[in-house]
Amino acid sequence: MVDKTDDSIWMHCSNTAIRRAARQLGQLYDDCMEGTGLKGTQFALLSQIASTGEPALKQLAEAMVMDLSALGHTLKPLIRDGYVELLPDPDDRRVKRARLTEFGQKTQQTLLANWRDAQSRFDRVFGKERSEEIREALALISSPEFAKAFRKDGL
Repeated sequence: MVDKTDDSIWMHCSNTAIRRAARQLGQLYDDCMEGTGLKGTQFALLSQIASTGEPALKQLAEAMVMDLSALGHTLKPLIRDGYVELLPDPDDRRVKRARLTEFGQKTQQTLLANWRDAQSRFDRVFGKERSEEIREALALISSPEFAKAFRKDGL
């Protein structure tokens, strides 16, 4: 499948290779979400909120490996369209928490079928065992510990 003699930049740069793969995979997962009005990234955000209840925006941004302004930009249409609402934290009103609305919960559950279809396609083409291995590797790369070690080694 991959030309081992390819001398393109993505064959020498992990960042470029991962970004390139992420763009293509994102497009393929978005194709599976077609007709729902949402993108795979929006489904991932709804699912992250669903799995954590009412996360503070800072914790949600950290879990999604986003800065707060990018999270706000991504949340804006989900709030506007009634999938998500922001609530003040009961203990610290300066802190905002994200919560799925009833509509958001139903939509997230409905989209699970689309996601399962996309995931089964990925597993079939890439291989189930390799699929699990790549998710483990990418989880490590996206962890705070990896970022800390990377920055420390570079200083």
